[in-house]
Amino acid sequence: MLKYVEYGISRLLASAKGRDAGLFTKTAAFSKIPKPTFQLSCPEVGPPGSQMLLDHSADGKGRFPSLTWEGAPPDTKEFLLVSEDPDAPLSRPSVHGIYYGISPAKTSVGESDFAAAQSPYALQGGFKYGKNRRGIIYIPPRPLVGHGPHRYFFTIVALSQPVDTTHLSALPSIDEIAKDIEGKVLGWGEWTAVYERKWE
Repeated sequence: MLKYVEYGISRLLASAKGRDAGLFTKTAAFSKIPKPTFQLSCPEVGPPGSQMLLDHSADGKGRFPSLTWEGAPPDTKEFLLVSEDPDAPLSRPSVHGIYYGISPAKTSVGESDFAAAQSPYALQGGFKYGKNRRGIIYIPPRPLVGHGPHRYFFTIVALSQPVDTTHLSALPSIDEIAKDIEGKVLGWGEWTAVYERKWE
């Protein structure tokens, strides 16, 4: 029964997609660097636009996809990682995950990095997570049944200075982070994947 209700809602909201103008990389922090400057990839899934694996979705194990990057500026002091869905039927992209304090020595992240550590909002990868709409570490893809393909944007950002946590919430929102990194963006990379839950 719930599947029928969900499908009905997805049909009503069929045109509520494509909130690309609200993506993280469209904020003021990226005004001087509007396009990617280095490469972010996901070897286990494939090139940008590939279909997300079932294990990466809420229908499977909900694993965070393994990401690697290269060509980041050598003077990077910290990395920031964001995952968003601009095709969710909301007024702005749905934030699936935001992670800050990533060591400049890192060139990849994997599933084990996103396991919870003992400190509040800290992760095993040595960095912290911010606020998504559920207040959890990561929301795996789960678009409405029949709403069509959703795009999932993963963005790695190289910063000239670390995120200043002294004026942020304990679980900072994407808006707080976007404001903090104004003037700090050295470059960024982006990888996208697609996931769809079809009516069957």
